[in-house]
Parts: sequence; structure tokens; C-alpha cells
Amino acid sequence: MEHKADIWIERFGAYLRAERHYSEQTLSVYVPALEEFAAFIGRNGERIDWALVQKEDVREWIAAQMDARLAPATVNKKLSALRSFYKFLMMQHAVHADPTRTLKGPKKEKKLPSFVREKDMDNLLDRIAFADSFDGLRDKLIMLLFYSTGIRLSELVGLNVGSIDFHSSTIKVLGKRNKERIVPFGAELRDALTEYISVRADQPMAKGNEALFLGVKVPRITKTAVDKVVRANLSQVTTLKKRSPHVLRHSFATAMLNNGAEIEVVKELLGHESIATTEIYTHTTFEELKKAYRHAHPRAEEE
Repeated sequence: MEHKADIWIERFGAYLRAERHYSEQTLSVYVPALEEFAAFIGRNGERIDWALVQKEDVREWIAAQMDARLAPATVNKKLSALRSFYKFLMMQHAVHADPTRTLKGPKKEKKLPSFVREKDMDNLLDRIAFADSFDGLRDKLIMLLFYSTGIRLSELVGLNVGSIDFHSSTIKVLGKRNKERIVPFGAELRDALTEYISVRADQPMAKGNEALFLGVKVPRITKTAVDKVVRANLSQVTTLKKRSPHVLRHSFATAMLNNGAEIEVVKELLGHESIATTEIYTHTTFEELKKAYRHAHPRAEEE
């Protein structure tokens, strides 16, 4: 039995709104995507029997969108709408097969992580003046600690004074799923930590408080406060749109690989479960190598 496309799409929209409580924003994506598919399949205003739609029809629709240079993420959202629609049709016994069931959407483009260049971090840590106060000392240590160890925001906030082992120059970090790891540090960070801890002892919030970084009105510094410190300081040396603590984690990993560190070592330092997670930084370093080559080699052609 044939059905006008708009009848089933309207019913589906009503179902999503009333029973699934989907937002109007989601509906504004799903419904137009289905109407677009209906127009693509029902050429010349033909009525559509949704039960006769084949996998090849859906493939053609996906290919047409890719040919129109739509982003993979956009195409996948439209395909998701069609998948949900066919589940609804199956539930209503309007069709007996789902042509989207085994189809895969286009692969999303992997975005390379944003990072601050080594020369910009050197400029920040060596030449930019931090305030001559406890806050200035703390802020510089926060920036240096992120860049020197690659730890996460939550890991930095969770550090205690007892997490630092000055004898072995290591920090005990509590990572995701409460997994501990040991991260080494160098002489510059050791000196900065030593100076900070000695001054920290005189702060009002320090008494009986194990937190390495003190809060203003709470014992431990908040993630929001650390994020504000990072953004304010990175804005002095980079025009990157992203200026978060995670960008400093990316910067640490990229600097390590650019200077010859093995990827397995970087994986362990970052606390990644899988080497695949760390491998994205090799793409970043390779892009840097290509840029350096094009800039430096006299016969390198610009793309």
C-alpha cells in the first residue's frame, strides 16, 4: 500500500514531539531531512511507498550529499533521522524491512588537536611578567605544571602537597576511573614547586589543608578558576580560539613528540588507555614537519 510521504513524516514528527519528547531543535533537523529524502526518491512528485525503498536508494542519497560537499557530520545527522524514521515505520507495521539497517555513514574528519607552539610557550614562561604576588606565583606554576606534565584539568585540581615527591622528582596523579600514574618532572618545575609551597604555607587557607592549589573561599581551587587562569595567560601569546587547559595537554604531547619522544612514552605520561588515542598527535607533528619543509626548502612547492 502506498502512502503520501508527508503523512508518515508528519506522524513521525508528532510521535517524536509527544512521546519521545524530542526538542524542537532536533525536529528542525529530522523533519527537513526526511522531506529532502522523500523529494530525492519521489522524483517528479511521485508518491512514495516507503516499503519499496531500497538500500541503494539511501546510498545514492548519501552520495548526492557528499557530491554537494556537505560535511560528513551533517550527512550522518540526516542518515540518523532516516534510521529513526524507519524504526518508527517498522513499529507501525508500515514496512517490513529497514533499508538503513546495515548502512554506514561517511567517516567523520578527524580534527587535529589545537596546541600552542613551543616558541609561544617559551615566550609566556620566560618573558611574560607574572604578578609579583602569591597569585602570580600560583598562576605561573599552573601554566608550567600543565605544560611540563600534560596532566588533565581535574588531575591538577586534585593534586595535594603530598602528591609531590621531590626526592624522585615525580608527581602522583589520580586519573580517570581513579587510576594512579606517576609523572616525572624536571628542574625548572621542581624549583617552581619548591618556591610556591614555601609561600603557600603563609596563606589563610593553608592551615590543615592538603590541597596543593588553594581556593579563595574553599579549600581547593576550582576547575573554573584554573580555566580562567589558563585562558587569561594564553591570550597573551596565542590567537588560538581554544585556550583551555586541554590545549596545554595537547601542547605537551606535541612538544614531546617533536623533540623525539617515543609514542609509547607519551601514551604512558598522558594516561591514555589506548595507543590509538595518542596517535592523533603524530598527525599534528607530521603537519608541523610539512609546514617546516615548505617554509625552509628552496624547491618546496606551496600547496
